[in-house]
Amino acid sequence: MALRTIPKPLEGEFAPYAIMYIDLLPDDGLVLRHMQDNLNIIMGLIRPLSEAKLTTPFAAGEWTIKEILLHIIDDERIYAYRALRAARNDQTELPSFDQDLFTTYSGANQRSLDSLFDEYAAVRAATITLFNNVPDEALTRSIVANGHAMSVRAAAYHIAGHELHHLNSIKQNYLN
Repeated sequence: MALRTIPKPLEGEFAPYAIMYIDLLPDDGLVLRHMQDNLNIIMGLIRPLSEAKLTTPFAAGEWTIKEILLHIIDDERIYAYRALRAARNDQTELPSFDQDLFTTYSGANQRSLDSLFDEYAAVRAATITLFNNVPDEALTRSIVANGHAMSVRAAAYHIAGHELHHLNSIKQNYLN
């Protein structure tokens, strides 16, 4: 599948905190390619780890690698949904979500790594298909979510940058 180019969002198209994610990506417009590549990088990095490594937090109160994986999936689903609402010009304000509550009730540590990877790949394929096919004029349409404006393209960059943020965290906290 040929992947479209999506320019980086401009200031005002995303919540101020999201710059920490967006800045992790190059300004090359290849956000969908980065999504594909990063999924493969994460799977390759995590697949060899033991079950104990996958289900043990690096410190008290922190998430396990399996919980981080499912958090990335959950966040991607939510941001893709927000992007869909914006692309279709639905101006209904959307609420925030409690990532810690999602993680607590995710059951991630009881799942097999293969089941997590299957879900991750399925969600990623759906996300890329969504962003690859929204009309050009929809990329800058915005919605208010969690009290902040967010454009369709900002959601794409959030998803990819959020994933990189957690990839960096896994490398730093679990693989050193």
